[in-house]
Amino acid sequence: QVQLVESGGDLVQPGGSLRLSCTASGSIFDINDMGWYRQAPGKARVLVAEIFRGGLTNYADSVKGRFAISRENAYSTVYLQMNSLEPEDTAVYYCFADRRGFPRRWGQGTLVTVSS
Repeated sequence: QVQLVESGGDLVQPGGSLRLSCTASGSIFDINDMGWYRQAPGKARVLVAEIFRGGLTNYADSVKGRFAISRENAYSTVYLQMNSLEPEDTAVYYCFADRRGFPRRWGQGTLVTVSS
């Protein structure tokens, strides 16, 4: 089992920055993909960014150039640095972790609100 705990969500003004953290515990040694989805009110959950075991990253077009995903100590913690935030970034952000042969694990979500 892998347990995920997110933190860092907050209210921020447009143009501001936030850093989300996702700390993994349990069977993290065979995680091969970890990252973030987000879900805005009334919309589907969509991929924001992910980082693979080899270090390759993938971003949604809407956040490229503004968001950066990184990790430390293999997959013990994954970060999402969010810059130049826009009201359209308002959502609940969910951390996820994938292990081959196991169901995807999700965190509980952290709310990011971008508003003046």
